[in-house]
Amino acid sequence: MRPHKDKALNKRGQASLQKSFPCEQCEHSSPSPGEDGYNDMNKEEGIECETDKVRNQLQEKVAGMESFVGHLEEIFLTVEENFGRREQHLEQHYNDVLQTLSQRYDERSAGLEAEKKGKLEALYTQLLACGQAMDASKELIEMAQEIYRCQDKRLFLKIVMPAIKRIEEFAKKKVDLTLATRPEFDTPLADLTDVKAMMDSINVIPAPSAPVINPQIPNSATQTSLRVCWSLFSDDTVDYYELYYRPVLEDVPADGTQMPQVSKVKVKETHCSVTDLLPNAQYELWVTATNTTGISPASEKALYMTVPSPPVIKGRECTSCPEAAFISWDSGNTNPVDSYTVELSEMSAASTHSDVTESIVGVPTCQCVVQLQHGRRYLISVRAVNVGGSSNRSEILTVSTTGTFFHLLEDTAHPCLSISEDGFTIFYEDEELPISAMASDDNTFTRCVAILGDLIPVRGRHYWEVEVDDDTEFRIGVAYMDTERNSYLGANSTSWCMRHIVTPSRHKYEFLHNGWSPDLRITVNPVQIGVALDYQEGTVSFSTWI
Repeated sequence: MRPHKDKALNKRGQASLQKSFPCEQCEHSSPSPGEDGYNDMNKEEGIECETDKVRNQLQEKVAGMESFVGHLEEIFLTVEENFGRREQHLEQHYNDVLQTLSQRYDERSAGLEAEKKGKLEALYTQLLACGQAMDASKELIEMAQEIYRCQDKRLFLKIVMPAIKRIEEFAKKKVDLTLATRPEFDTPLADLTDVKAMMDSINVIPAPSAPVINPQIPNSATQTSLRVCWSLFSDDTVDYYELYYRPVLEDVPADGTQMPQVSKVKVKETHCSVTDLLPNAQYELWVTATNTTGISPASEKALYMTVPSPPVIKGRECTSCPEAAFISWDSGNTNPVDSYTVELSEMSAASTHSDVTESIVGVPTCQCVVQLQHGRRYLISVRAVNVGGSSNRSEILTVSTTGTFFHLLEDTAHPCLSISEDGFTIFYEDEELPISAMASDDNTFTRCVAILGDLIPVRGRHYWEVEVDDDTEFRIGVAYMDTERNSYLGANSTSWCMRHIVTPSRHKYEFLHNGWSPDLRITVNPVQIGVALDYQEGTVSFSTWI
């Protein structure tokens, strides 16, 4: 791009020189219309280049400003939340102080009431004692006065001595004339230490309570990342959060000596995206909140899962027919997934791709039969699904329903047969094999040099074609999957075939089932054979192409 820009600048410079010397050009030669058009085109290319550059710069600035605005909105919400929590914290503290002071007032008032009652009771008791003493004194004085006025000397002598004795006894009694209590009240200093501590704590933010991690929601993960959210039940002030996470491993010693390493992320919001994770892996997460006072207790641990890796379609195990397709795939993940989603779209004649037109969800295993329409072409892909969401699409498989499509099963092949890499062509190695090489499992043909193809996914009408070599003997047909492996095809009741035999004099063709052959002849050697199978009618037909 840079050389192109310099070239455009040079062309613009040439055009400016031509405009700066009009007299010189008129005097010597006039520019041709073609040159002017060429220069104008160069200027237009240069202007377009500069315009694109400026537009890209503006788009980058706009994207940066939009990102900054989004960040400002998050900060604005954080400030509002912190203000609300701080306001509620302050109000709660002042309410606590007022409540404590009210309790102190009630306690002090009750104490004064008790002291007042004690003083009044003491004064009242002393007042009663003084009254009784005064009454007794008055009584003795009146008695003495009556004795003094008595004119009868004999009576006077009789009553004066007991009276004098009473007066002497009364005089011996001491009357307490001091106050039993002081009128002043005790005023001890009020202990307001706790109130002072509460007032001082208004300026101290309490440590946060434990956060609560929200359960994982659908589509909150990717193949290598998780979006985690949490909340606070209380109105705590938080400076930042620390999110801890580690993978959950199945084979961990009970003593915990080989626990996976714990990672940590520090954020200010109540959400966080954790990256660089393993696909389809379970992670254990917990979070703490921190402010200037301290760190909260850790939250309860939560389990999150990343999205699975895309499945891998097994092309060699997929088959199709005019009405359906059998799709098989490998999970592509070490850990099991919840289910799979098969997506298909129909290809039009003018395009090589199309949007998804149908999805089959909740497929529990790694295979699925998809119902299709005859004579169409489809693009089929698979996604793996777990609680975190859906994986990316697998590689796309193209399926055609114009005929029946299947691969050859290598595990059924006779040891003398080999299969091409694409799974459609077989080769016969005409050499004797040792007995050890002939030993094989129960699924392999031993007597008949044969091989089976994949099972057809659905019953119905099916058609496929086979290219043959007229110098090679062969048997082509259909058979049950459990047909005998030590028997020839067409020689039992579980197989039907067309047989080609090469003799020195001619080529012989037979159609065999259960050892029986109808009297049919083919006069021209075919190079291509079509096989038509009709489940409803219970027939198999062979057609030849020259």
